[in-house]
Amino acid sequence: WSEERYGSLDGYAQDVIDICEELDLRDVTFVGHSVSAMAGVLAAARAEERFARLVLLVPSPRYIDDGDYKGGFTAEDIDELLESLDSNYLGWSATMAPIIIGNPERPELGEELTNSFCRTDPDIARVFARTTFLTDSRAELASVRLPTLVLECAQDVIAPQGVGAYVHASIPGSRLVTLDATGHCPQLSAPEATAEAIVTFAAPPR
Repeated sequence: WSEERYGSLDGYAQDVIDICEELDLRDVTFVGHSVSAMAGVLAAARAEERFARLVLLVPSPRYIDDGDYKGGFTAEDIDELLESLDSNYLGWSATMAPIIIGNPERPELGEELTNSFCRTDPDIARVFARTTFLTDSRAELASVRLPTLVLECAQDVIAPQGVGAYVHASIPGSRLVTLDATGHCPQLSAPEATAEAIVTFAAPPR
């Protein structure tokens, strides 16, 4: 790991390509969650021959509002979030995880995500957070030529529904599915519905 490599999504996209090349993978269905969905978009644009389709789970090409584009956060929101993370990573994790999960009646989900955050090296987490929240990958979406499924949640404060609609409108021929789920991690809060949507889209016809 190096801060220089992972200071942009390019490093993560190259990781995906490196794995595909090392294992000589083809006809890949890439499933990416949140900002990782955008890493998959970048990887597919650079090595399209390796990929068959993309599944973008609550993707966000930009988290900061920009004119008519509503990413969910103001620039001031993101500055405060990053400052909080820099000053007290464990406290930030305990505060943010329940917000990200968005299911207060199921506190065990927030605890699971908090524990995951707390197992991460804080220095690496800080770089990842800046890469995530300050990136703008909107221009990359139009380059996607693969069958693409965009999955959004009915309620998600991290990637609101308008973001899913934007991604869908920006990728020619993509399919948009709104899950009856709350929060930014439907793979945790609504795993059956999430899996069903992915399998329906990605499973080869019999």
